[in-house]
Amino acid sequence: MTTRLYIARHGQSEWNLHNKMQGVQDIDLTPTGLKQAELLASRLKNEKIDCIYSSDLKRAYITAQIIAKEFGLKVQKIPELREMSFGIWEGLTSEEINELYKEIYTLWKTNPVKANIEKGETLEEVQKRMLKKTLEIVKENDGKNILIVSHGTSIKALILGLLGIDLSFYPRFRLDNTSLNIVDVKEDGKTVLVLFNDTCHLRRDEKII
Repeated sequence: MTTRLYIARHGQSEWNLHNKMQGVQDIDLTPTGLKQAELLASRLKNEKIDCIYSSDLKRAYITAQIIAKEFGLKVQKIPELREMSFGIWEGLTSEEINELYKEIYTLWKTNPVKANIEKGETLEEVQKRMLKKTLEIVKENDGKNILIVSHGTSIKALILGLLGIDLSFYPRFRLDNTSLNIVDVKEDGKTVLVLFNDTCHLRRDEKII
């Protein structure tokens, strides 16, 4: 029996808009982000979703709640599905980070597995917690269709882990706001990537593109 994971990134947040590093800071969605979530909900309404899990950070949780209304489901908040903690970088723009922490920022961009950000998590730590919790969710919902709403870095680390792809490939993957990703988990534990970074639902609104 196959368990299907629908994994979605949250809608645009205020700090996405201003190119600020968010990490575990609890930032609101923009009006555009709310609209993106509504479009994703419309995209998913013809799918069969049995349960919904979300990061407890409101940009993900609110995105999940908007989708949940289409299915009459309750969103289960899971702290382990949070974004990576970026420590002292949080609240800074990429330009500011590059200026203040150029060496480590360059390492993050080129070889993120080796980057240790002060007061933050490592990419490996993020992957371990995301994988552990997601596999627990899969075990609890064997054979069901599960929606997980989380964050860009955390989702990329999770998908690489599910597929057995080395974390060194992290910089080669892009994940947009409210992108939809689908991974099937087979009965024998093997995984298949069905869809990655799909944002076709956003094309329904020219202002979003």
